[in-house]
Amino acid sequence: MKSKDIRKVVKTKYENDDGPAKIYRDLAGAVSLPTIKLWIKMINTSGFITLSSPPGCPRTVRTKAAIVKLKNRLNKKKQVSTRKLAKDMNISRTSIRRILCEDLGCKPYKKIKQPKLTNLQKHKRFFDLDGIYNSQNDRVWAASREEADRKGGFREKTKYPEKVMVWLGACADGLTTPGNLENGTMDAEVYINEVLPIALECGDKALGDDWTYQQDGARPHKHHLTQEWCAKHFPDFIPEKRWPPNSPDLCPLDYSLWNELAQCMNWDRITTKATLIKEIKRSVTKVDKKKF
Repeated sequence: MKSKDIRKVVKTKYENDDGPAKIYRDLAGAVSLPTIKLWIKMINTSGFITLSSPPGCPRTVRTKAAIVKLKNRLNKKKQVSTRKLAKDMNISRTSIRRILCEDLGCKPYKKIKQPKLTNLQKHKRFFDLDGIYNSQNDRVWAASREEADRKGGFREKTKYPEKVMVWLGACADGLTTPGNLENGTMDAEVYINEVLPIALECGDKALGDDWTYQQDGARPHKHHLTQEWCAKHFPDFIPEKRWPPNSPDLCPLDYSLWNELAQCMNWDRITTKATLIKEIKRSVTKVDKKKF
């Protein structure tokens, strides 16, 4: 029962000669006895119950302005994390979730996977490329599953998406030119012919003739021909014997930059393998080097 309805019941029972204690018992503790006595005093004074302000402490975060601002954000961008919302609005994630759930009546819905088919593909059964998707964190906030679906609650997934293997180097001055491996595999021959020349050219261009090439313990990197090439061409490099076995992966690409690169990409532009490669090259220039 809402507060307004309770006040009507209290007024009606008091006008029927019920005392505060009886009204309190009949309402089964829905309202405290002191509150009922206060309301009866208001009835005797003005003839009705008036609450000048909502009960409880005034809100300092979940204000009407914050609720409206968050609602507008959801209307503009349906998929956004509570962490990012909290950072942008400078309030806690707990307050964001309370506004979403209690004030806006929303729930976090996961996307539903479905085949990605254009009208042409529906006839030819030709499947295209996918973008990135975090099945755990990518949620759509909505009041119902039906509303979530209308707001883009589907994740289109091709049956056999084409993939591109990318090599990328990082240094204090930024990222190298990405190396796209067309056949999607890497061995010592491919690494020497297609990757190391890019690393050498970008390293010399960015750092001059005083820099060290670092690679991990992948099999193509440890191959004796790779080690000979690195020793011959790079100003300096960390050879296999100096790279400890089972060491923690210290490459910033693995724990940071691949994600940053994926976030910079406009996946709506990608429809073919060629456009995927083009978008990768474009996005590399957009990554903020301060993040690594």
